Amino acid sequence: MACRISELVIDCADPERLAAFWSEVLGYVELDREDDGSIEIGPPDTGFGGPQPTLVLSPSSDPRPGKLRLHFDVNATDRDQDAELERLLALGAKPADVGQTGTENWHVLADPEGNEFCLLHTRFQPL
Repeated sequence: MACRISELVIDCADPERLAAFWSEVLGYVELDREDDGSIEIGPPDTGFGGPQPTLVLSPSSDPRPGKLRLHFDVNATDRDQDAELERLLALGAKPADVGQTGTENWHVLADPEGNEFCLLHTRFQPL
């Protein structure tokens, strides 16, 4: 028996804003709200416990200590990388420089709070 990732928790200044951003990026919906201001988002048909992890956006006023030690990699499911890059930038993602050489086949971006993530080249079929 092994574990699997069921949810990822992101500390953030504005859970509402990041929940809206990541819901649009991933096609997720709001699943739950806690009294502390945390918002859980996840796949619309399965929610928590499905094959994809949910995200919990948890309010925090702690400053970010620097470059994240963990980041998301995302892949388009219904368009090519260039079209997906345009969509992510229109949603509020910004290009980020983490020391790439310029020869990579992925794009490094940051969400509205500056959390880095990568848009990979490979297109996945939806689950």
